Amino acid sequence: MYNGIENITICDHPLIKHKLTMIRDKNTGTNEFRAIIEEIAMLIGYEALRDLALEEVPVETPIETAMCPVIAGKKPAIVPILRAGLGMVGGLLKLMPAAKVGHIGMYRDEETFEPHEYFCKLPSPIEQRRIYVVDPMLATGGSAVDAIKLIKQRGGKDISFLCVIAAPEGIEKLHAEHPDVKIFVGNLDRQLNEKAYICPGLGDAGDRIFGTK
Repeated sequence: MYNGIENITICDHPLIKHKLTMIRDKNTGTNEFRAIIEEIAMLIGYEALRDLALEEVPVETPIETAMCPVIAGKKPAIVPILRAGLGMVGGLLKLMPAAKVGHIGMYRDEETFEPHEYFCKLPSPIEQRRIYVVDPMLATGGSAVDAIKLIKQRGGKDISFLCVIAAPEGIEKLHAEHPDVKIFVGNLDRQLNEKAYICPGLGDAGDRIFGTK
């Protein structure tokens, strides 16, 4: 919960906090950074999947026949916002190996900080799936807002957004624009700086995941 808003979850597990400290360190290398982002994504995903529907099916145990729960309901779709969002997909696929994966490409204008779309391909039929939009950082919120708008325009309804860190400005913008979307955040950082980077943050997640500058 954030500021009394129930559909925002700050996943403050000690393992997430510990792993975040490791990737905040500017000396953490690409390979380790990439692996830890995936691990954090899986921990956040565990929380985001807590409300999955279940149904009971008969199972023959070595002792007897028992009615046992299995996951039911809508099939999942994971939609990373390119390119940094790709770093979180592996962790979620470990939890949902049968999930379909879509992609939304957004880039940020370095002067206006506004997002621009350059690619969108979603699993079909998207309106029949539970959708998990992922991006390691929620800064201004512009990319997340526009990505979710694209999904809704194509029929998506049941949408959650997962990120590793967020600034208060990003959470507030995303919730204001899409109050129906559940938001799961690994850590709420202090603020944005004058260049719209999260403080203390962890730098440019895309560059650190892929080893670019």
